[in-house]
Amino acid sequence: MIAARFVLGRLAGVLLVLLVVAAATYAIFYLLPADPARLSCGKPCTPENLQRAQQFLGLDAPWWGQLGQYLLGIVAGRTFGTGGGAIDCPAPCFGYSFQLSSTVTDLILQRLPVTASIAVGAAVLWFVSGVAGGTAAALRRGRLADRAIMTVAVAGVSAPAYLVGILGILLFGFALGWLPTGGYVPLTEDPLQWLLHLLLPWAALAFISAAVYARLTRAELLEQLSLDHIRTARAIGLSEPAVVVRHGLRNALIPVVTVFGLDLGLLLGGAVITEKVFSMQGLGSLLITSISSLDLQVVVGITQFSAFLVTAANLVVDLVYGVLDPRTVRR
Repeated sequence: MIAARFVLGRLAGVLLVLLVVAAATYAIFYLLPADPARLSCGKPCTPENLQRAQQFLGLDAPWWGQLGQYLLGIVAGRTFGTGGGAIDCPAPCFGYSFQLSSTVTDLILQRLPVTASIAVGAAVLWFVSGVAGGTAAALRRGRLADRAIMTVAVAGVSAPAYLVGILGILLFGFALGWLPTGGYVPLTEDPLQWLLHLLLPWAALAFISAAVYARLTRAELLEQLSLDHIRTARAIGLSEPAVVVRHGLRNALIPVVTVFGLDLGLLLGGAVITEKVFSMQGLGSLLITSISSLDLQVVVGITQFSAFLVTAANLVVDLVYGVLDPRTVRR
């Protein structure tokens, strides 16, 4: 079992990182010369409209008051405006977009299923295929299978994401007509079409990322198999699968799990290139649109939400560390 002290320490670190990121992102986007209230007050932006926008967004308070309201809104929610036109934003509240007439939290929740579908499916595919390929290459070091797997891995590491996606569309979408070339169908609406529309994005991301995992797994497993405890395990009569899996691969997966947690957290924040190539309206597309239209509330909200995903992924990685190597819990 993982020690409670270890878990609480990691949770405290996550909360501290989120607090620092929230303060930094708010300061960068709201305290720079660009005025969120002026960007949100519409046209014509009369002094009266500008004042109402400032009051609505809480930007008429001192900067420390604005930051306090923003942080409190994430934890306890907040209300924008007063009277009959007030808008309630329940926790976690990341702001309100005048341009889209919606709370940033609602915008994130609307786009999250698309990004989560892409990220989770691709992550499972690239982790399994990468670890399996790296293990096979390590066990057949110097043979044809090893050279073939590493050649494919080099191609995957070198290929840009947009190029792999476009080639997949041209081959499997237009030339063969096997798969849809873009768009997204919700899982609850049609599970089969959901799967078919996601196969190409999954394959494109997995081809690139699995290459990194294959190379990393191969290198780590070869190092583990050369250590003294592996020779001891073989000498006492353990079967080769037990030696490789329980004593070699288990330790080799520790750095692989680290990379996996970071990659998944970042990808859940928005697969920008993949969403654009396959015409999917996820968090990445929302972020690009908000940047181009200077919708700062949405930019800040997605940035903070992405930071939460990355820190949560790091927390999960630390907990998995405790399972794979209990010595990390006692440090």
